[in-house]
Amino acid sequence: MATIKEIAEIAGVSVTTVSRVLNFDDTLNVQDETKRRVFEAADRLEYQIKDKKRKKRKLKLGLLCTYSPEEELEDTYYLSIRIAVEKKLDKEGFKKVTITSEDAVEDVAKLDGIICIGTFSKSMVEKIRMFGRPAVFIDAVGDAELFDSIVVNLKYSVTKVMDYLVDAGHEKIAFIGGRDIDSDGKEIMDMRMPIFASYLKEKNLLREEYVKIGGFTPKQGYRMGKEVLSVKDRPTAIFCANDSLAIGCYKAVQEAGLKVPDDISVVGFNDISMTKYLVPPLTTVHVPVDFMAETAVGLLSERINTNREISMHVSVPAKLIIRESVSRRKD
Repeated sequence: MATIKEIAEIAGVSVTTVSRVLNFDDTLNVQDETKRRVFEAADRLEYQIKDKKRKKRKLKLGLLCTYSPEEELEDTYYLSIRIAVEKKLDKEGFKKVTITSEDAVEDVAKLDGIICIGTFSKSMVEKIRMFGRPAVFIDAVGDAELFDSIVVNLKYSVTKVMDYLVDAGHEKIAFIGGRDIDSDGKEIMDMRMPIFASYLKEKNLLREEYVKIGGFTPKQGYRMGKEVLSVKDRPTAIFCANDSLAIGCYKAVQEAGLKVPDDISVVGFNDISMTKYLVPPLTTVHVPVDFMAETAVGLLSERINTNREISMHVSVPAKLIIRESVSRRKD
C-alpha cells in the first residue's frame, strides 16, 4: 500500500504538504500546480485516505445584497431569500462574508465565489466581473455568458394568475406594480406588467386606467389601491405585483367601505409568510425561495469545485396558492 512519504518523493514536496493537500486543508498556502502534482502522484500510486473519506472543502463565499435592512423589512421577499441562503450556507459549513460592489477587488479575490441577491445595474455587474470570482445571481441575471442565475418564470406564473381570474368570471382586472431605479439611475421594468397587459390585450380586456405603477411597499399599494378604486367603472379584481402591495391594497379596500373578496378580489405575488394570516387569507403566487437558495449555493459550489466554464441558468415555475381573496363573479 502506498504511503504519504512515497507520494511526497514523487511530487517533490514534504510529507506535511502531502498530508495537508490530501485532507483539503483550507489554511495551506501552496500553488495549484503543487496540489496537482500531489493528487496525480496519489492517483498513480492508488493511495487511499484512511477511512476512505476526504474532508469536504469548506468554501468562503461572499454575499452581495443590494437592498438595505430597512428595504428588506418593507418588502420581505428579498429578506426571505437572504435568510434561505444563509441557512443553506450554515448547513453546508461554508463561511459567509458580507460584501458590497464597492469593496476592493483584491479583498473579494480572496473569496471562492459570490452570491448576488437584489437588482443590479450595468456598472455593478461590471464590478462583479472585475472581482474575477465565480458568481450566481438569485432572481436576477447578471452577465448571462459569465455568471449562473436562478429566476422565476414570470410568464408562466403571471399567466396562471390571469387564467384563474378570467376563469372566475373577472373581465375588469386592474394591475398595481412598482418600478426600481438601479444605481446607474436607469429604470428597471417589472416584467409582470407587460405580461399582464399582453394577456388582457389579446382578449380585448385591457384598460389603461386600471394599470398603476409606483413602488413596491405597502404604502404604495395603499395609494395605488385607492386610485384604482376611485375609477368610475371600478374593477372587480386587482392583481398586485407583490404581497406587500396587496397588504396596502387591502387597507384601501377596507377604507372604501368594500370587502375582499365580496366586492373586490385581490391576488398577490411571492407568498411571504404573513399572507396566510391576512383577513381573508391572500391568494398569491408561491415563489420557492428555499429551493432557489439551495440551487444557487449548489450551482456556485459545483462551479468552483469543477471549474465549469459554461454558465447555467435555471428558470423556476412558481405555484398559484388559492386561498380566500378571490370570488367567482355571478354576473
